[in-house]
Amino acid sequence: MPVALLVSGGIESATLLWLLTQYFAQIYPVYVRLGLNWENSEYQFLLQFLKAIKQPTIQPITVLNSPAENIYGNHWSITGHNSPDASTDDEAVYLPGRNLLLLTQTAIWCSLTQIPFMALGSLGTNPFPDASPKFFDQMQNTLTIGLNFNISILRPFDKMHKDEVILLAKNLPLHLTFSCIQPINGIHCGQCNKCAERQKAFLKAALEDQTIYDVKMAMPV
Repeated sequence: MPVALLVSGGIESATLLWLLTQYFAQIYPVYVRLGLNWENSEYQFLLQFLKAIKQPTIQPITVLNSPAENIYGNHWSITGHNSPDASTDDEAVYLPGRNLLLLTQTAIWCSLTQIPFMALGSLGTNPFPDASPKFFDQMQNTLTIGLNFNISILRPFDKMHKDEVILLAKNLPLHLTFSCIQPINGIHCGQCNKCAERQKAFLKAALEDQTIYDVKMAMPV
């Protein structure tokens, strides 16, 4: 049975990719380009991770282009200016409707390629309105009706925290994953909201963070 996995370069989707190889005969990684500031760096990390864990069940990556500049305008996610830093709350990195865009594009592709399962690594700690169980349940029904194709949205990490996923993936090359919204020369900046979240999660998991940061923040012990 095939499954499509919404991939970024992040820890969650990378871990889920590995996990799905234990349950599905074919995994189709799908990367949706929205034109966000960090995507070029993110995509290069993703290619490195895919190469590192290469398995016959993992199919070549599919890239769907859905430019969002006309929607987001001069939003920080497009321009790279005034991106939320380490001092901001998780809510600061909310991108309105992002999951709507990602799920809709991928679901249409799934219906055309006859893939009935769509997976993503959304965490239980995600505070955004388009990441709630109610949203995903209703979205699944809407996509099934609108596409006239039965599709199931799988979210195995929906009750987990980032540090728990890191522990689950402790034997994977997590240094080849990407969690930064303000990359510098293609690597983690070390000072944005997402870099701080990443460093704190490794610290909480009590695992060495082998990520290369442009600046690595001092984390409280």
